Amino acid sequence: MDFLNVLTGTVVPFLIVLTVLVFVHEMGHYLIARKNGVRVEVFSIGFGPEVFGWTDRVDTRWKFSLIPLGGYVKMFGDADAASRPSDAPMTEEERAVSFQSKRLGQRAWIVAGGPLANFVLAIVIFAGLFTFVGQPFSPATVGEVIADSAASEAGFLPGDRIVRVDGDEIERFEELQTIVQLSAGSALAIDVLRDGAEVALQVTPRPAMSNGVGGEQQVWRLGISRSGAEYKKHDPLTAVWRATLETYNVTANTLKAVGQMITGDRSSKELGGPLRIAQMSGEVAEFGIISLLSLVAILSVNLGLINLFPIPMLDGGHLVFYAIEALRGRPLGERAQEYGFRIGLALVLSLMVFATWNDLDHFGLF
Repeated sequence: MDFLNVLTGTVVPFLIVLTVLVFVHEMGHYLIARKNGVRVEVFSIGFGPEVFGWTDRVDTRWKFSLIPLGGYVKMFGDADAASRPSDAPMTEEERAVSFQSKRLGQRAWIVAGGPLANFVLAIVIFAGLFTFVGQPFSPATVGEVIADSAASEAGFLPGDRIVRVDGDEIERFEELQTIVQLSAGSALAIDVLRDGAEVALQVTPRPAMSNGVGGEQQVWRLGISRSGAEYKKHDPLTAVWRATLETYNVTANTLKAVGQMITGDRSSKELGGPLRIAQMSGEVAEFGIISLLSLVAILSVNLGLINLFPIPMLDGGHLVFYAIEALRGRPLGERAQEYGFRIGLALVLSLMVFATWNDLDHFGLF
């Protein structure tokens, strides 16, 4: 029974989420490649031996592979799934549909198509939620101030309307929550509206342990609560604009968190891998389809962003090679690209091992 619960409650939601993300990412590559006249040989969800698949009328092999942790699109003219150029001789007809024979701009768009598709997916999901369910839009008004908290010592009072944080306008209480979590304990300058006049306050969030989705983790708190939770539905055009802003904010906040990990202001133990994502997928799925869609949107942004990191083997690494090619007027030499791919592979594998170690440590294995 426990095995069945794990299978249906964790593994199945995780595989559904991961399959959607990978399919959309690879479809971005596929569609732009086909638009530019490139023949796609393989569209794979997963790696390793094929489990099942089919071949379409343009000779693309669509398949599901044994290891479901990712996927790839192999284009004609590539030596492997990492898009390294093949040295096999080609006819003129074959060269016309080869990825490597396309113009630099075309190749760059094809490579960027995967991450762009992930960002588009996030915007579509957020826009749908904001239209039919509503966007969290709680007033930025203090409902309660906890005694002996950071907010209490800073002088916050119930009824204070938060206007600005570090000079940035605040529209929703949810924006304040995000800023506090990303503060990593740094002092915040907060302007509040009290009895018709603005009051400047200085407060330093305090660390606390929270047992939420994904298990116990450190969070930062001021010690205030909102006056009430509200959702605001938008018309479709406004929803798309709000969804685009939300996608941008998730991207910017993720980059800020990664930067804090690099500088040591945030613990690198927060970096999770497949096991943590599987746990989160199962826990969020229990709250219903709306919560699961929100998780898919956030993970889609993260997948698109990670793939744009300038690491060979990832899409961002290919784009760096193309930028160098544009500056030099010719591609990097085969040896330089080979070393680049080897370094990129080492970095990606190291990151996977580190994230998995964090996952195992998170689950108490060590």
